[in-house]
Amino acid sequence: MPTTFQYTDVLPLAKDNHTEYRLVSPDGVSVVEAAGRTFLQVEPSALTLLAKEAIRDIQHLLRPSHLAQLRAIVDDPEASGNDRFVAMDLLRNACIAAGGVLPMCQDTGTAIVMGKRTESVLTGGTDEEALSRGIFDAYQELNLRYSQMAPVTFWDERNTGTNLPAQIDLFTAPGTEPKYEFLFMAKGGGSANKTFLYQETKALLNPSRLARFLDEKLRSLGTAACPPYHLAVVVGGLSAEQNLKVAKLASARYLDGLPTEGSALGHAFRDVDLEQQVLELTRDFGIGAQFGGKYFCHDVRVIRLPRHGASCPVGIAVSCSADRQAKAKITPEGLFLEQLERDPAHFLPDVRGEELSDEVVRIDLNRPMAEIREALSKLPVKTRVSLTGPLVVARDIAHAKIKERLDAGEPVPQYLKDHPVYYAGPAKTPEGYASGSFGPTTAGRMDSYVEQFQAAGGSLVMLAKGNRSRQVTQACQAHGGFYLGSIGGPAARLAQDCIRKVEVLEYPELGMEAVWRIEVEDFPAFVVVDDKGNDFFAETSAPTLQISFRK
Repeated sequence: MPTTFQYTDVLPLAKDNHTEYRLVSPDGVSVVEAAGRTFLQVEPSALTLLAKEAIRDIQHLLRPSHLAQLRAIVDDPEASGNDRFVAMDLLRNACIAAGGVLPMCQDTGTAIVMGKRTESVLTGGTDEEALSRGIFDAYQELNLRYSQMAPVTFWDERNTGTNLPAQIDLFTAPGTEPKYEFLFMAKGGGSANKTFLYQETKALLNPSRLARFLDEKLRSLGTAACPPYHLAVVVGGLSAEQNLKVAKLASARYLDGLPTEGSALGHAFRDVDLEQQVLELTRDFGIGAQFGGKYFCHDVRVIRLPRHGASCPVGIAVSCSADRQAKAKITPEGLFLEQLERDPAHFLPDVRGEELSDEVVRIDLNRPMAEIREALSKLPVKTRVSLTGPLVVARDIAHAKIKERLDAGEPVPQYLKDHPVYYAGPAKTPEGYASGSFGPTTAGRMDSYVEQFQAAGGSLVMLAKGNRSRQVTQACQAHGGFYLGSIGGPAARLAQDCIRKVEVLEYPELGMEAVWRIEVEDFPAFVVVDDKGNDFFAETSAPTLQISFRK
């Protein structure tokens, strides 16, 4: 039977009438008439300015809706004490970051730009270069961290020292109205590493099967990417890369304007009922906002895409507590950026510390390691502790170098025996500060070193974010070690309120990957793994046996 041609946009977004914008500058744009049409001419300098201002904003400011969700956790009587404590710490961090000096997270991310312009927008044809220049300027001038590694050979890398290259994807948009629209993102390694693709089959499209699948996979996200999360689940896709692209955009709430019903033409749609069911599923995990409770996720987006009959890709992505993105646009009136919240303090409630969490135990890190471990041994997992005294900071490259020394028969460095080790790497230090933003990195990347280091007498107390593998729990039980979980996200607050002194101990040539000695005061953490083989996250990893979504 013959059919007529009908076109559909796979991602048909409704017109955005909700985003508020601020004028960055009226300069760098002009209207020109040619061939009976009106064109918008955009100077490369305008693209550079817009990119620079966008990066500045998203490193220091958050959307009001995100801040309101944090406040809702504090106000929720069903939230756990640890949920409320984490939410309050993230709100305080937002207030400090909004000052424009310390970025909200020490991992200031990969810069990502998506742009869509109609054919009536004229530029010099070097848009990627102009946007990259603005990103370069922002990372040079602000207290941000350079994270991009250039492969100089297949095996060897070096930091580019600029945070370039950026990921820039530019597209054409339909319509004759001259406009250029953007989404700017800064994606840190923690949340980027929690993007997953699963190649499934039609059998997954069943309420019980999908519920069991997500129950298992979402628990495995853990807390390394700093929840509460904005979670996206995408089922289907014309290719694997389309699925993951949609998952990333959905986690940024960029696709909220999709239809909420499907059609025979094959466009994407949001299933808002399933979104609520998945959110309720995550609240039953017990993981909470990092250390127990219900707020593993702020919200969920579930998007269904068309698919090839032989393929059913499923993508999962998150946006973390450093929820860094902003829309932007260029019109004949000038350059505009999404209006982010510049005064987050009004989201702070008037509460006392004892209302936020259970009992806090103070740990003096100036005492010998044996006494520190003795004090920790008396505490059950999930106990909140406050650390004061010296820490050693070492992460991936430093661990690899120390392992080389152990493999060569050398002893473990004395500093790893005498002090707890904090897995972290700072951003640039602003003038007048002891350090730049200095939050924890993902603990799991150091799991393979723990047994060897602890057997040699080092790393007996570790501090970082996220869950650890079973081998770490076994090593701690065998050697009398502990893993303390730090709150992922409040890097600016830690720098301003908790870190008093920073000095390089070893490997200064590694920059932020050097071994540091820092002095901390009232540094918040939680007992996650103890010396008896207990692991808080083991309690939350078992999937529910009988579960199903409703159609």
